[in-house]
Amino acid sequence: MVAGDLVQEHLRADTGAPDDVTVGMKGGEEEALEEGAKKLETKLYLRRFAVLAVFSLYSLVNAFQWIQYSIITSVFTQYYGVSSSSVDWLSIVYMVAYVPLIFPATWLLDRKGLRLTALLGSGLNCAGAWIKCGSGSPELFGVTMTAQVICSVAQVFILGLPSRVASVWFGPREVSTACATAVLGNQLGTAIGFLLPPVLVPYTPDDIQLMGHNISIMFYGTAGISTGLFILTFIVIKDHPPLPPSQAQAVLTDSPPGDYSYTQSIFNLMKNKAFVLLLISYGIMTGSFYSVSTLLSQMIMACYEELNAGRIGLTLVVAGMVGSILCGLWLDHTKTYKMTTLAVYILSFLGMVVFTFTLNLDNIYLVFFTAGFLGFFMTGYLPLGFEFGVEITYPESEGTSSGLLNAFAQIFGIIFTLVQGKLTTDYNPLAGNLFLCAWIVLGVLLTALIKSELKRHNINMGIDSNHLQALPTECPGDCPSEEKTNEFKLDPSFSFSRETSL
Repeated sequence: MVAGDLVQEHLRADTGAPDDVTVGMKGGEEEALEEGAKKLETKLYLRRFAVLAVFSLYSLVNAFQWIQYSIITSVFTQYYGVSSSSVDWLSIVYMVAYVPLIFPATWLLDRKGLRLTALLGSGLNCAGAWIKCGSGSPELFGVTMTAQVICSVAQVFILGLPSRVASVWFGPREVSTACATAVLGNQLGTAIGFLLPPVLVPYTPDDIQLMGHNISIMFYGTAGISTGLFILTFIVIKDHPPLPPSQAQAVLTDSPPGDYSYTQSIFNLMKNKAFVLLLISYGIMTGSFYSVSTLLSQMIMACYEELNAGRIGLTLVVAGMVGSILCGLWLDHTKTYKMTTLAVYILSFLGMVVFTFTLNLDNIYLVFFTAGFLGFFMTGYLPLGFEFGVEITYPESEGTSSGLLNAFAQIFGIIFTLVQGKLTTDYNPLAGNLFLCAWIVLGVLLTALIKSELKRHNINMGIDSNHLQALPTECPGDCPSEEKTNEFKLDPSFSFSRETSL
């Protein structure tokens, strides 16, 4: 029995399958039916907050290591004696490494569980940080690149985990907020990566020795923090709680391990038209964010000083962190995944257009404002895509769907960064930003075409709130077939969990 069959069988048990319901049941028979209905036990544990906090923190450090080079490109080009494109590759390598490794990583998550995957992500992140400490000399650019490759491999075991952590540890009324908080850690790391490197490693072209000393301080500090978080990961993170947090997880827990096929799961996801549309639209939006983050220093340096690049980047990401949390709370309250995702996508496009045309107006305060507006929606979109993907692909693994979403984001991120970087260098930042605007328009159209069916929410509502009710039929035998309910019917409020597609 595959997971989908198990879900249907469990629904049948909870609602009273047609075989168990007789026409014209009396009160005693209804009571017997209710006693026979099986409801799986669920429980929420305080440990879930510790798991979420530790994961968010080591995800933060990994994101910090991604952006710490590109935000001070001039420092590293001067120190290592390399081109700006070589420094860009220290960020692009994160995207390149993700694409081929995502399939073995999601297989490992599905087969071996959350704990081993988390330990690999945190451990490799720690190892990469310590190797960077050995690259504090101008001729050791290869060492710092090797360390960054290791950190990029660690990222493969990190980016796909927010929806898995949220689904396995948190209840149905807090799962979207938990996912947004897990993504928030990565965003906060990017924000700190925009803020701290320009402060810790100022541009001192006349004193290379001082520059190397400052770089070493940044590297050693990152390594020390990564080590502490690896120890906490070993102590705190477990595969799952003793009892599942929701009925949707309880149903999946009941499925025998032998029933799961990773290959079949991938095949099922790629047959899901709504998910394929989400893959492309999510890749476009997130790839645009990766490209803007990587090239922000070069865009800002064309008009303003480098220190402002870090501050503008911080504004962009912090605004996005607020957007992520608010979007998560909104989804937990309304479950309007499709309409929220579409609205945020449209507003992200508007933010990108405004940011593009105000960048060269020589008004730094206006740039800060437009960057904040863009970040609120563009970065706030990230957890929306994860949660929407889980909803429309349930009962497939959260790790697999999130992994594929991230893979497409990395592919688009590589393409966008290379093309936008070329346009920015050869022409100006306006040309590169207009290139992204055109792609985001396509993403809006694809998002509007997604057919929204909230499968996970259906299970939680159908079981927890008894929206699926077994009732005797009142329809005579000669009534039209479309009016027959097969002896059970849906409560009208249950239809809220299916949104209208455009």
